[in-house]
Parts: sequence; C-alpha cells; structure tokens
Amino acid sequence: MEENLKQNKSEIIKIAMFGPESTGKTTLAIQLAAHYETEWVPEFARDYLQDKWNNSKEICDVSDMMPIAYGQTRLENLKLKTAHNYLFCDTNLMVTKVFSDVYYNYCNPLLNKAAQKHKYDLFFLTDIDVPWEKDDLRDRTTGRESVFSVFKQSLIDNNKPFITLSGNKDLRLQNAIKIIDDLTIAKELGLTSSNYVQIYEHGIPIENVRRQLDIFKNGIAKADLVAPATFNSGILKLSDSEYQEKATFFDQEKSKFELMKFVPASGAASRMFKFLSVFLSEFDVEEETINAYINRKKDVELPVFIVGMEKFAFFNKAQNELRKVYPNFNILSRDLKNYYFIKMLLDPEYFNFGNKPKGILPFHKYLSNNASPIEEHLYECGYYASANGKSNLHFTVSEEHQASFEKAINKIKDRVEKETNSCVAVSYSYQNKSTDTIAVNLENEIYKDEIGALVFRPGGHGALIENLNTLNADIVFIKNIDNVILHNNNETALYKKALAGILIEIQKSVFNYLSLLDENEDQDLTEMESFIQEKLGVKLPKHFNSFKAESKIATVRDILNRPIRICGMVKNEGEAGGGPFWVKDENSQVSLQIVETSQIDLEDKKQLAILNAATHFNPVDLVCSMKNYKGEKFNLIDFVNNNSGFIVNKTICGHAIKSYELPGLWNGAMGHWLTIFVQVPLLTFNPVKTVNDLLKNAHQQ
Repeated sequence: MEENLKQNKSEIIKIAMFGPESTGKTTLAIQLAAHYETEWVPEFARDYLQDKWNNSKEICDVSDMMPIAYGQTRLENLKLKTAHNYLFCDTNLMVTKVFSDVYYNYCNPLLNKAAQKHKYDLFFLTDIDVPWEKDDLRDRTTGRESVFSVFKQSLIDNNKPFITLSGNKDLRLQNAIKIIDDLTIAKELGLTSSNYVQIYEHGIPIENVRRQLDIFKNGIAKADLVAPATFNSGILKLSDSEYQEKATFFDQEKSKFELMKFVPASGAASRMFKFLSVFLSEFDVEEETINAYINRKKDVELPVFIVGMEKFAFFNKAQNELRKVYPNFNILSRDLKNYYFIKMLLDPEYFNFGNKPKGILPFHKYLSNNASPIEEHLYECGYYASANGKSNLHFTVSEEHQASFEKAINKIKDRVEKETNSCVAVSYSYQNKSTDTIAVNLENEIYKDEIGALVFRPGGHGALIENLNTLNADIVFIKNIDNVILHNNNETALYKKALAGILIEIQKSVFNYLSLLDENEDQDLTEMESFIQEKLGVKLPKHFNSFKAESKIATVRDILNRPIRICGMVKNEGEAGGGPFWVKDENSQVSLQIVETSQIDLEDKKQLAILNAATHFNPVDLVCSMKNYKGEKFNLIDFVNNNSGFIVNKTICGHAIKSYELPGLWNGAMGHWLTIFVQVPLLTFNPVKTVNDLLKNAHQQ
C-alpha cells in the first residue's frame, strides 16, 4: 500500500496550495494553471466525499483518510505527465495529514510518512482573510484562526518552504505570479526553494541577487578619473565675506522650506576601541608589563591613550567606578590601574563601550556635564537646521540601539530647545533588510552555512539612500555621527548655512530654467548650456551642438531635473577620505564625483598620478535638495549609479568569503545628482574614528 503513496519525480516546478477549507486554494490553482498554460491537480477528496454524501448522507470519518491519500497521489502523478513547466496542486497529502490530526486526533503512520516525504518547490499558505463559503462538505465556520495556526505550524515543523498569500483573489494571483517567476529565476541561479524563501522574507528583489552574482563574477569597473577637482576647476572657494553672505541669504529664505538634519548613526563603536580590545585579548597582566607589550606589539596607539586618559570625558566616572569595585585601587601599581581602567571600559558588566552605539558615548567634557555626539547634533540642528521655531533631526540607528538614543535625548531635549529657541523633532529609521546582500566563496559560488542557508551581509552605508528617500523634507543637511566638535556651534553653523545658501541659489536657477522649458520649448538654450557647464560642472555630450532641437531640450531637461547636493570639501592635509574628481562614466559623460581610493586602479600610472594630484578630500558635509521644480519628491533610487559599489573580503566561521557593499551614500548612491563642491575649513572635519581622536584639540577644552 505504501507504493500507492509514492510521488513521481519530475523536473516540473510543483506548487502546492495549502491551508484550511474555504481559503481560495482551488480558485488560485485554476488561475495559475490558466496563466502558465499548464495543468492543475483538483482535490480528490471533494468528489470522493460528495459521492459518499450523495449515496449515504454520511460525512468524512477517519477511515476515509487513506483512500483520499491514495486517490490524491494517483491524480497528481497523472497530471504530472501532461504538465508544462509547472504543476499547481489544489491540495496535497500534508493537507490530508493536518485534517486527520485536527479532526480525529490521529494520523495513519503511512500517511504521515508520505506527507513528510512528498516534495513541492513551494507551498502557498492561503490566509483566512477571505469569507467562509458554506457547502455540503464544510462544517466549521468558527475556530479558523486556530486551524490556520495548525496548518502553518505543520509547514514549519516539517521544514517545508512556504509563503503566505493574503488579500483578495486578484491580489493573491498577482503576488503568486511574481513569486513563481522569481522562484524560477532563483532555481536557474542554483538556489533552493528554501534559499528563495529566505530572499523573499528579506524583501530582496531576485534581480538584485542576480546582479550581485554578475558583479562577483565580472568585478566592478574602477572609476575613470579625468582630473582632480581643484580651485577654479570643480571646487568653489569663498572668502569670509562670501561665506557670511551665503549664510545670511539662507537665513532670509529658510522659512520657505522644510528643513531636516540626517545623521547616519547605525552600529556599535567596536572599531573605535579595537586597539584596546586587542590589548585585553593579548596582554597577560601577570607575565609582562604594559611597556613590554607596547614594545612587543609595536603598538603606537596604546601609549597615546594611556598618556592622555585623564583628558577623556569618561575618565572621572570610570575612576569612581574602579574605586567601588577595587577598594585598594589607589595603592595598585600603575600598570594594574591602567589595565583595570581599560578592562572596565569594555567589560559588558560595566561600561561596555565597544558594544554601545558611538552616538551615546561621552565625547566632550563641559563644566556642568559630559556631552555625547547626540547632544552635539541636537545643538547643531537647532543652530543651522531650524526654521519657523522648529528643527527636525533624523538618526539612522540599529533597532536594538534606538531605546538608548531616546533615553539620552530625553535627558537633554528641554535644555537644547531652550538654548536654541527651537522645538526639536527627532525621528529614527533602520537600515532596511532588503538592502542586505548575499555572500559568495572565492570561486564566486553562493555561500551557504552548514545547514544550507544563505548568509546575508549588510549592504554598507550606501543602503541608507533608502532611508533618505523616505524623508519628506525640502533641504536636508547630512553629517556623520562622530563628526562633532566642542564649543563651536556658531562657527559650524556659519559654514553649514553657507552651503545651504548656495544650494538655494542653484536650486532657484534650475527650477526657473525647467519652468521656462515647460512654458515654451522654443527657448534659447544658450544661457542654460552655460549654466550647466560653468555652474553645475556638467559637461554636455560631445556632439551636443549637432543634436536636433528636441534632442537638445530633452538633454538639458534631463540634466537639470535631478536632486542637488552641495558638498563641503576640505584641503588635503594628510587625513584619509574620499576625494572630489572629474570622472567619466560608461557613457563617456564627465561629471563631478566623490571617489574612494578603493574605486581607483592604483596599478594604472595615469590614474595614480591623478589621485596624487588631488588637493581636497571629502569630510561628508552635505546639504541636499530632494524635490523637483514642481515640489514633488524625487525617487532617489533612480539616481544611483549601480555600476559602482565595493567587493570586500570577509571571514565567516573560518571560511573566506566575498561580500558586496552597495554604492556609498555620498559616492555611487548619489552618482547621478547635480553636484557642487565648495571648500570648507578643516575645523568642520573632526571625526572620531578611534578613541584617541578625542584627544585632539577640537574635542578638548
């Protein structure tokens, strides 16, 4: 009898409908079979039980389970012979098993074994959000939620790949077709059904996975540098009076705009304390002195930290805690004091700085309090990103860190609002899981863990273009979480306002030109051409002058109708960072771009010479306009240069892998924006990459 439950094998993709009675399984199976021009497998039990009712007025009982299972298997195997590419099953043995368990609290072992063994490429779990329809064979209008939960749990317990379908029949069909088409692509890429369900639940479009695999196999083209951006060739230099003039202009205009400050603040501060973590893991306090360790490791960071530790804003609090934990702390040797101090900073039982978000750490020491980057950003927001008595501050955070941000802000918000005379509205967002990327091994094969599951990696800060895209603001100031200074809000505000003033001036001209083109396409384009090349730094196509009139207008409109970013650039004085360059894209279009060193072919002597001739670097100091001349939000995803990005090498559980990071937020993610570079003073760039950076003058009294 077991032979009668054997499921025939085939290369056909089989989709099983699965769910309680009256949840649209039959309707969906028929619709999908019609769409894909193939077979569908009816529910054998329906005709079997209808005949039983017609003949004896008896309903289903436990003795019917095995005949139904045999009949369903036979019918499915029969339909499989004439199916084309796909087979859609209105039901399956897993449904029969669940009904047997639910109705009779018993399942025949043969049925149970066969239900587990039968394979389908995907189960569609049909939701109970559709009306229950009565017929002769349906007798349970209540308890649908509990029955549905049993169905769902059975799929989970038996490791079946499934996706829940909800909504009306049209929406279910639309979603099911998209899922099936994507599943087909996934299988062509060598992925299993379970892998595809992982991708689907992550919200990652399957096309993104295919494109990432192509990138791993073919690599990412290096940037084609034409020349460094310099004064009078891509970088605008202002005098002190001009900075003040632009800032004043912004103050006069800002009431017309919705302003926002956007601060990427995701992740923990582990890199900030990395050299201290290494010290704790490799130093044996009983076997050597700290000085011996420094000499052995040639550690140049640790001595700087130890010599300057009393200057850190967190020093006194840590010392007080140490005296509580170690009553004899004052008489300990200097090495032990320093060792215990470092240990307490990173110990999860105490300060746990390496696992906390950088934004909440004490950066600056004031007379009355210690200030975190969050506090400094709140003040800055009130000084330069406020209008009409309000300011908006948006943090991108890790979900687990939002509560600590809120707690820190609640302590200082009233004080900041009073001092800046501005009501601060704080909002948060997380990096979307759909921006995660897959990993591959060194042979560019999809990497899977020991149980065959895909491994996803964060897409890097370029993923935050999705977060930026959701904000409804006219002008957005962008600044990194760790780029704050002590006691300099007025001067910082001057330069940020000046950048915003330049933005408004450029925006007015762009909007005016686009409106003129709407009013009359016979406009003389001479002035616009000059503006595009001289003010926006965009090179017109090589043969632009030979274009027909309509092509010229379309080209000018396309160039102008884009988001705008004004980028502060700092003179290169040895700090690392991406720089401003004239770059030629794959269409030979030359534009101003921020380029990281990793994007440059350092083996190419010409490219290396251009890199070495660079005079400025990027401190991530941006002011952006994200609405068009009609007041509509741009879809920022349309302006990402998807041909950029980064391939990085990582290790997972001892296995070497490659991971893809999305085009950087201020690199490729804004690759097709209108870009203006403006020199700003070095005081505007004081990032804290390691804890020792807090010892620099900008962070000290």
